[in-house]
Amino acid sequence: MGAESIDRRVRKTRKQLRECLIALLKEKKVQDITVRELTDMADLNRGTFYLHYKDVFDLLEKTEAELLADFNTLVMKHDAADLKQRPFTVFHEVYSLVYKNADLIEILIGENGDMNFVNRLKQLVREKCLRDWMEVYRFGNPEVFDAFFSFIVSGCVGLVQNWLETGLKETPEQLSRLTEQIITLGIGVLEKNPYAME
Repeated sequence: MGAESIDRRVRKTRKQLRECLIALLKEKKVQDITVRELTDMADLNRGTFYLHYKDVFDLLEKTEAELLADFNTLVMKHDAADLKQRPFTVFHEVYSLVYKNADLIEILIGENGDMNFVNRLKQLVREKCLRDWMEVYRFGNPEVFDAFFSFIVSGCVGLVQNWLETGLKETPEQLSRLTEQIITLGIGVLEKNPYAME
């Protein structure tokens, strides 16, 4: 059997397990999910599961890590100038990734979600934005940046939560246009110090 067919089988098995994990996470918390439940649902034996993962937490952690890696790749290919001049393009890619992974993301950022995932996502974006935006806004105040960043990122997470909760009625394109308007109308705060007295 060739390496390619083994790789394809491994990818298929991991995909099955991830899909079953997501289905179970819609009903219960990760700590209440057993390997037996997962493997029964995926129609796999437990030995196959343990070839790939240590336990259910390991499966969830690796699933989150793959999603964060995809998100990181997407964010890293853009710079601050992209976000300033054409935020639509950046957010269209972000929201398309969310749309493609809606079931998983809804669980991770939902009411019973994983705050660790949300915080890692925010930190990833913060480090990228801080580095890039401080380059573009050389005279900017880091404290103003922190306030602006917190506002924008929390707003975007809230927007995505609302989008998921309301059944993804808008397209990624529509949501990107809305985000672009919000950001372009608010980004001027980085060019001055709103804390300074008039």
